[in-house]
Amino acid sequence: MHPFRISKANARRLPALGAAVLIALGLFAPQSQAASAGAAPAAATARTTSAPAPRSIPVPKSPDATSGTPRFRISSQDGTEETAPAPAPTIAATAKARKQASAAADDCGDLSRVIDATGSALVRELKALPRITCTYPLFGLTGENARKTFREAQMVTVADALRDASASYPGDNRAAIGQLVLFLRAGYYVQDNHADVVGDYGTTLDGAALGALDAFFAAPRSKDVTDANGEILNEVVTLIDSTHAAGRYVGVVTWMLARYDGTWPAQMNLAMQHVEWVVENGFKAKNDGRGWRAALKADPAILDTWAGFVTRNGAQLNRLDVVSNVGRYLGYALDVPELKDRVRPLLKDLINRYPNVGPTAPLTMNLGWYTRQYDRGNCAAYAICDLGARVLPTILPTRHACTPALEIRAQDMSPGQLAATCTSLVGQDAYFHRVIGDQGAIPGDVNTDLEVVVFDDYTQYALYAWAIYDIDVDNGGMYEEGNPAVPGNQARFIAHEAHWLRPDFQIWNLNHEYTHYLDGRHNMYGDFEAGMTTPTIWWVEGIAENISFGYRGERNAEAIAEAAKRTYRLSDLFDTVYGQEEDPEVNSNRVYRWGFLAVRYMLQAHPADVRTVLDKYRSGDWTGARTFLKQTIGTRYDDGFATWLTTTCATDDCGPLPDAPTTPTTPLCTLADPRQFDAHCRRDNLAATAGNYSYHFVYLPAGTRQLTITSSGGTGNADLYYGGGSWATTTGYRARSTATGNGETLTIDDPPSGWVYFSLAAAQDFSGVSLSTRTG
Repeated sequence: MHPFRISKANARRLPALGAAVLIALGLFAPQSQAASAGAAPAAATARTTSAPAPRSIPVPKSPDATSGTPRFRISSQDGTEETAPAPAPTIAATAKARKQASAAADDCGDLSRVIDATGSALVRELKALPRITCTYPLFGLTGENARKTFREAQMVTVADALRDASASYPGDNRAAIGQLVLFLRAGYYVQDNHADVVGDYGTTLDGAALGALDAFFAAPRSKDVTDANGEILNEVVTLIDSTHAAGRYVGVVTWMLARYDGTWPAQMNLAMQHVEWVVENGFKAKNDGRGWRAALKADPAILDTWAGFVTRNGAQLNRLDVVSNVGRYLGYALDVPELKDRVRPLLKDLINRYPNVGPTAPLTMNLGWYTRQYDRGNCAAYAICDLGARVLPTILPTRHACTPALEIRAQDMSPGQLAATCTSLVGQDAYFHRVIGDQGAIPGDVNTDLEVVVFDDYTQYALYAWAIYDIDVDNGGMYEEGNPAVPGNQARFIAHEAHWLRPDFQIWNLNHEYTHYLDGRHNMYGDFEAGMTTPTIWWVEGIAENISFGYRGERNAEAIAEAAKRTYRLSDLFDTVYGQEEDPEVNSNRVYRWGFLAVRYMLQAHPADVRTVLDKYRSGDWTGARTFLKQTIGTRYDDGFATWLTTTCATDDCGPLPDAPTTPTTPLCTLADPRQFDAHCRRDNLAATAGNYSYHFVYLPAGTRQLTITSSGGTGNADLYYGGGSWATTTGYRARSTATGNGETLTIDDPPSGWVYFSLAAAQDFSGVSLSTRTG
């Protein structure tokens, strides 16, 4: 289910519904960036790209994605800002709840002593905790407990104590320095999530926290490569990120990159992993608020150290390793103009030094993605212009024809899975036409063939689809319609298996996206850009949701739950566009859930109006469709829609999808004069040479509310003109429709009674055109 058609040189390309899966090997970034396998979800913050993606549109997420901007990580970390260790149970106000807070805290004592203490007593209580993990429940504080514990004065007290203790840091936790560090981390974490309760942090805490970090890193034993030091260091490195001071500690990062090797013990290895947060958030900070970019510009030699960190430890590259994890962020340096020339050869070497498939792919494909994101059009500088072609045969080896017009290209599908997918798609075609009706493909649409590309899971899609198909991957897939007027154009749905549903097999959004293909071929004239001339998303995504759920016989529980809220009026939903709401989740809800509801209601209650709108969409009369929706219909159905939401949706799951009403074929005109029409008839095989006209007229009795004139079919380019009581020409007319080709529609409200005149004007020679009238 996703934003659906998207431009690629006037082509439709849509991110497919729902899949921004938060796992590794994917791309995330200032909107997407390749990562590696097996990551945990991360709490992301908003990002912006330095160069706009090719009309990529945020999309609903898969079931295992968290809220916010999609992130695809390869480490075990679980956030980009303040991050709580696991477990982090909440401390409740009652003694009973405290006793049950955490199995890890069985012998940690009563943490209420920490919560209630101030000044030097607070420091004593923290140091009295038997081990670092006893602080974990502090990350779960809320309400008054959070305010008392983490108000700025408390944080300053502990930061000053950490500064004083660091002067004699022994390289381990004998002095309980770890408890002080974790308290500060917990405070930043809780304040970040509950600033309204804890209060603001200001310059006093900034100075105290930086003083503590300075003192710790000045201690000689802070650089011991031991598990004992690593237990403290990994938390202090995270505290760098908490204080937003990445640039100040670029020397610490440089030291770790230069010293790291595969012999580091586990806790030091974890400290190296936490460098990922520091560098990532340092790069993405708005206006370089963490000073990271400025620090790199001041001493760009860190880039060489960074590249050396990878090559020196290349033997460790194995998807989940810290070298891939931290090394891939070197690509962010391309987003700093002053560093581009220096980092280009480093990236070229790394991308081509290691294989682009297998265990090293998370590094090489991520770095390749950065070149596309921040140095687009310069692939030759990295010798990767053919990267997609190189990996395609290995990544997508399976090709299977369902029908001569429908082929599957897959990474790993069994014969049974291929057969079931073909059966589903072929059956859906008939179901779509049963609901919509079948007026044939739009004249001139040559998208007769569809290729369905299926990656094995989201991570494989995210790693490779951007390179093979030049798409963004912060989504659940992409439908590329291409230009349906170009012979040989290849329509393509790029998808992945819903791996979280295994052992059941399902291609994520398959039926939703196939509906986009059918809708674009049979209902929506021209390419994506044409269809976005006016708001059409209510229909585009709404019909895809309805067909997908209806064909699979599934209940759209989320849309039904939304119906009870009555959030939008029907007339408002006619205005829906992608990215309309500031909150991506709210926007996704409006596009998909409410699009489903709007289309379901219109198909049930006002099918004739749906047919009128689709007739205009088919002919490319976007303005006419918009006028019909917003003026002819306007707010007239809002009350009926509201009633339907709280009755039919509540009692009957919004009711079934009705079959399309039988639409009688417009009869041929029988009047002797070949120029004359009556209230409902058509004339075929009309023709004129460039600069000339095919003139026509119709008699309208008094009280005629609306006249619709439609042309279609044939070759060449005929434009439609309406002259009212006078002959219609290109220089004398009251209304006109001048789309490319012969698909034109004019709807005249309250036309005059008597004879009215219209004509087809030959912008180019045309022939074989049909012209029809209908009054109402």
